[in-house]
Amino acid sequence: MRVISHTASNTEIVCALGAGNLLVGVDADSDFPADIVRQIPKLGRDLQLDLAAVEALRPDLVLTSLTVPGHERIVEALNRRGIPTLVADPISLEDVFDDVRRIAKALGVPVAGEQLAAEMDAGMPQRVGARRTRVLVEWWPKPVIVPGRDSWVTGLLARLGAHNPWHDAPSKSQPVTPEQVVNAGPDLVITSWCGVPEHQLRPAHVIKRDGWQSVPAVTGGAVHAISEAYLGRPGPRLVEGYRQLAQHIDTLPH
Repeated sequence: MRVISHTASNTEIVCALGAGNLLVGVDADSDFPADIVRQIPKLGRDLQLDLAAVEALRPDLVLTSLTVPGHERIVEALNRRGIPTLVADPISLEDVFDDVRRIAKALGVPVAGEQLAAEMDAGMPQRVGARRTRVLVEWWPKPVIVPGRDSWVTGLLARLGAHNPWHDAPSKSQPVTPEQVVNAGPDLVITSWCGVPEHQLRPAHVIKRDGWQSVPAVTGGAVHAISEAYLGRPGPRLVEGYRQLAQHIDTLPH
């Protein structure tokens, strides 16, 4: 079977299923696991996927998604070319687990899918009696964009006993103003900017922002970075994002 992955999260799922040998092409942002993906042709970033190159590789299946605005254009273009696709569009953590199972079934390894989904679920246990910490996860700095109700991050925070201040906003993500941030009063701010390397996430810039000086996370110095690879990719490494969030929450003063 010849498989192309259009998103880093799907690439990581395929490899975690032990099916990396099926990949004949991946998007340019697929960088993990490095020992596998470095050997696979890169077909452009997700919104600039080289469709001619995809077609030339004669895939039996393209694993794609609707997790980024604009992805629908790529999915439509693949469909017009008659290329078989499996489209992931997870909202909740349970959706992520279901996508793992769907991908595994499509690749002919359903047992591995059940096992991986169970391992991920167990790796992010529900914490009982934890402090209800208000956590602002920042997808982008200008404008500040945060996850809304329809985001696996909202569910991930809930498992930690924490709280996304925009947990009831009917959106996958949305921009917020300084006034909204002040009113939300987050105890912890996590920079996890999409497509930005971890060393460039710059929590210090958040602390210096105009209008944020009264935010509890800023006054308490609780502004930290977590790579988007661990929070923004709905795949196996969300477990590491959960672990890093837990560490930052647990170091807050009570």
